[in-house]
Amino acid sequence: MTLRPSVLLADDHRMFAEGLRSLLADEFELLETVDDGLALVEAALRLRPDLVVADIGMPRLNGLDALARLRADMPKLRLVFVTMHDDVAYARRAMEAGAMGYVLKQSASTELLQALRAALAGRRFITPSCADALLRTMHDGSAAAGGAGMPTPRQREVLELLAEGLSAKQIAARLNISARTVEFHKYTLMESVGAKSNAELIRYATKHGFVPD
Repeated sequence: MTLRPSVLLADDHRMFAEGLRSLLADEFELLETVDDGLALVEAALRLRPDLVVADIGMPRLNGLDALARLRADMPKLRLVFVTMHDDVAYARRAMEAGAMGYVLKQSASTELLQALRAALAGRRFITPSCADALLRTMHDGSAAAGGAGMPTPRQREVLELLAEGLSAKQIAARLNISARTVEFHKYTLMESVGAKSNAELIRYATKHGFVPD
């Protein structure tokens, strides 16, 4: 008898976690279900599952930080995120952190099995809508976002409009790009300069001459 791949589940929404268990039961050996990020780290290190399915937004430790901790001891960990976050910035962070999959909760019933099979084969799977957005941001120049140095021309445009008080949707309409792309540019800039809010980002940009005083 062929052993089924083992899976550890981590999600603080009990009903959703139960739904995942039902979805995976025929194809995978379900080890445990935990409901916070610290419990995920403990259980993964103890059980050494073939696959981890985790939410991003969890108590005590979010999924992204849990993955970072686990990869220090389990560099080959195969983790697939199942999340409500359809923001391209989260998808990008997940992939950069080493996740093998990124699936939206609303499409888990049709995509999660694909993502887990891909992970077992050493391939990544990203929910198509997020994958398309990632490609758009890359073509838009965000892949070249430059650390804490000079912003790209597109990032400068976003900064200037943020400084004028426009929302992400308004900036998207003005620049003819998606609101997700705007949020990704903003997130990338905030990460690069250590800003925690729009106000901090605008203050930094003004101080360094990236937007008018």
